[in-house]
Amino acid sequence: MYFEHIYERGLAQASYFVGCQASGTAIVIDPRRDVDIYLEIAEREGLSIRYVTETHIHADFLSGARELAAKTGAELLLSDEGGADWQYAFDHTPLHDGDSIMVGNVRLDVMHTPGHTPEHISFLLRDLPAGEEPRMLFTGDFLFVGDVGRPDLLEEAAGVADTREPGARTLWNSLQRIKDLPDHVQVWPGHGAGSACGKALGAVPNSSLGYERATGWAFNVADEDAFVTEILDGQPEPPYYFAQMKRLNRDRAPETIVTELPVVPELDPSEIRERVRIGDVQMIDLRDAESYFAGHLQGSVNVPFDRGMSTWFGWLLDFDRPIVLVAERAQVGPAQRALLRIGLDRLEGFLEAGRVSTVGDLSRIGSIDVFEARRRREAGSLVLDVRGITEYRDGHIDGAVHVHAGRLRNHLADLPRDREILVHCASGYRSAIATSVLDAAGFTKIANIRGGYDAWIAENRESIVVAAVR
Repeated sequence: MYFEHIYERGLAQASYFVGCQASGTAIVIDPRRDVDIYLEIAEREGLSIRYVTETHIHADFLSGARELAAKTGAELLLSDEGGADWQYAFDHTPLHDGDSIMVGNVRLDVMHTPGHTPEHISFLLRDLPAGEEPRMLFTGDFLFVGDVGRPDLLEEAAGVADTREPGARTLWNSLQRIKDLPDHVQVWPGHGAGSACGKALGAVPNSSLGYERATGWAFNVADEDAFVTEILDGQPEPPYYFAQMKRLNRDRAPETIVTELPVVPELDPSEIRERVRIGDVQMIDLRDAESYFAGHLQGSVNVPFDRGMSTWFGWLLDFDRPIVLVAERAQVGPAQRALLRIGLDRLEGFLEAGRVSTVGDLSRIGSIDVFEARRRREAGSLVLDVRGITEYRDGHIDGAVHVHAGRLRNHLADLPRDREILVHCASGYRSAIATSVLDAAGFTKIANIRGGYDAWIAENRESIVVAAVR
């Protein structure tokens, strides 16, 4: 048997390449949309991708299952569990609980493991030349290292009312189903630490059922009611784009299938300034916050270039409007992939970062330390906390208004334009993004607090930080 774990750090997303050298065939599980990596593995190992599958209708990234099937001619094997509302709307070979997929001498048994989503399936692998004992369990978003998949996304992100608690109870039942599998079975999940598909995902890539039973909270709660209470408490805010991903992964039309990455043209500064000003395009500035604050095009939003770009693109960008980047030339390719991975296909071009100063008048944003922030707060400025709700509840600056950075665009009307707003997160990354959102929306009395909440409590703990709120 050949096995490879492929991990995309930006979305904390795992996919898997499983092959049989004897037959020269392979299957790919939960592929990301830019599928060239799977083609490279197949060529390197001398294997033909015969099957493509996935564990469920994903919410956090645009599946590459159809791209990979289109490139290779592989058979597309997808769940037909979960009821009428959770059926894929395009041609595929249906999978049901109890089915088996033979990849040469490797057998993958299909297990219906709902709870995170109604159609969710897992794959129990047996390497038959080594025996009938199961060896691996590909769990998707059902079971993670140290955590389980959240059952509230259908309600929180997709707007399916009254599904949180029933989903939690279904998830509990799915966990009972795997309790009798051997301890040695390896657990290979769909996500790792940093994903919004759970609240306490481990940072190591895999585990075993024995280890999870011994240490995982979900296997060590008193009963079903205790599990439901625990799983629904403290889940992170799901990005807005999750609902769009669900729809696209279930329904998207053939013309959206991308088999080759398009060339991204460089744009001239003179042609882009007016388009940004009138809102004809969305501009994302990938420079570091300090460079952005020192001078940027009015209307652009700052998302500093790093591995977490995809999620922030999903929070901040509209799917139906063109996108332009401010970026260094070497950053364009990775940024394009980050956009494509969540279905943001309308990238029109980029403005080379070094040419920003040639555009003309630039906007600037102030950045202040915690001492100046405290002085301005006492003089009447509003403190805006853009961390997650759990972080805010665990302690916050007295009097601070809370709006998650990703949700800020939908709450602009709730904020004053005639009063200075001082923005902070934990350390400064998210507040830089949030401050740029305010600037793009025309707020002029704004400043970013350098060092964020961490720096604030280091200097002002005694008189400023309030007790945790629940």
